Parts: sequence; C-alpha cells; structure tokens
Amino acid sequence: MLLLVPRDPLAPRRVDPHLADEAAAARELGVPVALVDHDELDRPDGDADAAVRGVPADDDAVYRGWMLRSERYAAMAGALARRGTTLRTSAEQYRAAHELPGWYATLEGLTPESRWSGDDVSWLDGAPAVLRDFTKSLKHSWDEACFVPDTADAAAAGRVVARFRELRGEDLVGDVVVRRFERFTGAEARTWWVGGRCALVTAHPDTPGEVPSGVDVGAVGGAVAALGLPFVSVDLVRRDDGAWRVVELGDGQVSDRPSSTPAADLVGALVAA
Repeated sequence: MLLLVPRDPLAPRRVDPHLADEAAAARELGVPVALVDHDELDRPDGDADAAVRGVPADDDAVYRGWMLRSERYAAMAGALARRGTTLRTSAEQYRAAHELPGWYATLEGLTPESRWSGDDVSWLDGAPAVLRDFTKSLKHSWDEACFVPDTADAAAAGRVVARFRELRGEDLVGDVVVRRFERFTGAEARTWWVGGRCALVTAHPDTPGEVPSGVDVGAVGGAVAALGLPFVSVDLVRRDDGAWRVVELGDGQVSDRPSSTPAADLVGALVAA
C-alpha cells in the first residue's frame, strides 16, 4: 500500500499538518508516503499531472486528504495511472460514495427519504425537511439555509432553498436534495468500512468526546457491503424510536477522522485490508 497525503501549502516538502499524524503512523507501519498538491488538484483547471509529480508507481494507493469534487478526483486518478499508480478506489467508486445519488438507492429505507428533482418540497405534504446538495449540507446555518419546518408553506420553504443555493454558490454539487426530517437522539457515530466490512467505530468529528454505545453496524452491514466500495465512512445515529439510521455515507479517503481516534487505528485498518 502507498499512502497519498496533501503537502503543506506553506512548506511543500512537508505533509499538511492536518494529516501529519496519519503519515507518521503509516511510516511506522512500513507504508511509504507520497505528497500530492491538493490546491493544484482542487482547481477546476488544475494540472493534475503536476500535482502528483513526485508519486512513485504502486498498484494499491490510498488517498487521505481534503475533499475533492468527483471530476477532480478522476483527474488525479488519470494522472496517477499515467505514472503507473493505481488508486484502490476508482474514480467511479469515489463518485458513488461521495455523492448521495450514488449510494441512496442501496441504502433506501436505512436513511431519510430523499429526492433531488430541483427545489420542490411539496411531495412531503407539510412534513419538515432538511436540505443539502449531493455532497454537503449547511447544518451550521440550520434555520437560515437547511431546515424547512413546514413544507406546506411554499413561500417560506422557497426562501430557505434560495438561501441554500446562495450560500453554496459555485460550490453547489449536483442539485438541491430534499430529505425528510427525522428526529434523532444522542451523538452520531462515524463507522469506517474497508472492503465492505466495518473496521472501526469512532466518534463523529463534530463530537470527538462522545462515542455512542451499542452502535448496531449489523443493521446496515448488508447494504454497505452491497455497494461494493473499497473504503467508506458511514455516520450512524439513533432515531427517537431507537432505530439506527444512516445520516451520511462518504468516501473514506476524504472523511475526517475525529481527534479522539489515534491515527494508527485508521491507517492500520487500511493496511490490514
């Protein structure tokens, strides 16, 4: 395995400080580490070949770093392939994990009901809704651009949708996704799945000191395995009726690790696979 991590923009020969502990853990496990230029990769017109110039050839590369749009990940995968380096997660697999439409059908019934046919919220018949796009919500702007308390109030709902679009701006991915609001209790757990198996259960990065007890990964295990994705994170939380629900599924390469989880735990799970 080869671990790819972003370089520090201020010190290009060093690892980005946010990933330094994972790079160190990899080296301690005998895993080589190579740097990529995330800023170059992230630009719509960025030179992906230049961004991965220092990466050696390898047949099992895993990226751990900042989020990339699906098309930019595909550009990185192509540039690496030209160097003889194969990512464990293909561009198609990354898009399937990174964007909600790629995983929703397989997890339908385990996650809140969702539609992404534009700004229409009327299908919820007045029930509350939560907004997001294919990759991200604005939960920190909850009342302003995320939560629609009454979808029967078309004018009020329209204002929330419009504000969501305004705040996401050029960062909007895909289209607005309308999700049925469900009432959750307790902290979220972030579960990490490698090769279709749950390798690690951690706190969510937003609540690093709170790891929920009794997380039922078996309730979602069959569906996650059916996706056939190499490395994903699945955020789980209890609904107020006690059922464990999928809040989010994401590509594990760009999912943040909570500060309370040692880097060696996650890197070790990737190496073991």
